[in-house]
Amino acid sequence: MNEDRDGARAMGTNLSTQAYNAVSEMIRRRRLRGGEVIVEARLAEVLDISRTPLREALQRLEGEGLVIKGAGRSFVVRHVDLGEYLQSLKVREILEPEAASLAVGRIPRDQLIEVRKEIADLRTATPYHTDAHWRSDDDLHGLFIDHCGNEVLAQIIRNLRVTTRLFEISRLADRLEPDSTEHLAILEALVDKDAKAARKTVQVHIRSLARFALNTVR
Repeated sequence: MNEDRDGARAMGTNLSTQAYNAVSEMIRRRRLRGGEVIVEARLAEVLDISRTPLREALQRLEGEGLVIKGAGRSFVVRHVDLGEYLQSLKVREILEPEAASLAVGRIPRDQLIEVRKEIADLRTATPYHTDAHWRSDDDLHGLFIDHCGNEVLAQIIRNLRVTTRLFEISRLADRLEPDSTEHLAILEALVDKDAKAARKTVQVHIRSLARFALNTVR
């Protein structure tokens, strides 16, 4: 009897995790957009799961700031406007250079090589693919976030990146070349184990993102 309960509990946990991963990806890839109401019955049907593990997943996403409670009991994909985006970037401009500086000498060389190859492939890919762009961005920033040696700092930055990812950047393809060039400069600093250069190149990159957003809106 206990084994049956444990098995059912484990299955429910697995379904909840699957739902969490799927919905998280849908939000990050803009298949669910900021301000959109999540219709649980429809989404459960799309994911081929019951509403119970889906609701557990949505509650987890609420805790991470990807969704919020809307009218009634409905969840809504969190909307980030330009003001919040720029303010979040400003905090990232303070914290991420520090993380990059701390990560110098800590990142395995094979990971640096892999991310460099990913950027090269992205620049030459035809046609341009938004998902690949976001994945490359995550992997580059993850190098120094994951290896900065300060989990509190790393988690704060991850949360800020959730906020900035939710901002609807139009003409994202126009960021491909600037992002690639700036990311490669960060990589060079990390490969050379130059903490000062790592700090500077990350700062330059984040300021570039802010300028691009302002110019796009104007």
